[in-house]
Amino acid sequence: MIVKSEELTGRGRRTRAALVRAGREAFEEHGYDAVRVDDVCGRAGVSHGTFYTYFDSKESLFGEVAGSAVGEMFAMSVVGPTAPGDPYARIEAANRLYLRAWAANSRLMRMLEHAATTDDRFAALLLELREVFVRRGAEGLRRLQDQGLADPALDPRLTAIMLGGMVEHFAHVWLDLGEHADEQAAVDLLTRLWARAIGLTPTSGSAGQAASNDGLRTSVGGEEDR
Repeated sequence: MIVKSEELTGRGRRTRAALVRAGREAFEEHGYDAVRVDDVCGRAGVSHGTFYTYFDSKESLFGEVAGSAVGEMFAMSVVGPTAPGDPYARIEAANRLYLRAWAANSRLMRMLEHAATTDDRFAALLLELREVFVRRGAEGLRRLQDQGLADPALDPRLTAIMLGGMVEHFAHVWLDLGEHADEQAAVDLLTRLWARAIGLTPTSGSAGQAASNDGLRTSVGGEEDR
């Protein structure tokens, strides 16, 4: 019988967490298809039977690992209250944080995307996990629209999906496929494209835009290896 999370003792929670950590290490090192349950048990220092106390399959463990990675990405990319209040500057900060969060979790995310092409369970999981980012983007756009700072005709949800997809795809091409780009130049350009797409008004974005243009010229003029 699988023990539910809310029923776990302190020791049980530690064992389950150890399995999730071991699973993540194994998946990142060898890829999803090559990992066996016994590999995870060996890394976690538990028996084969213990594994099935907490997970009913390798697939369920991978779902837990992927969910944990997305949660980590979400937390890493939150623009906190100490960031500048200017909307343009906050979009810039969000783009920078997202690229760095992707760098820390890209292997697992690509693994999940690959699994989703052949397994409906993982396709549903991928959509569910991405939903947290879509909701955040849509809510942010609605706030700007309510303040009269963004194009009111835009559908917040679809806009968040499309612009979020732009940033995610760039992160993949840059960090996974090796496209050469300076981080600051990339963040500047992503932010300019995002701001223009939502019709961010000059009043709210002018200061950030000027700083962005200066940064972009500097970065392109003396591009460094990332």
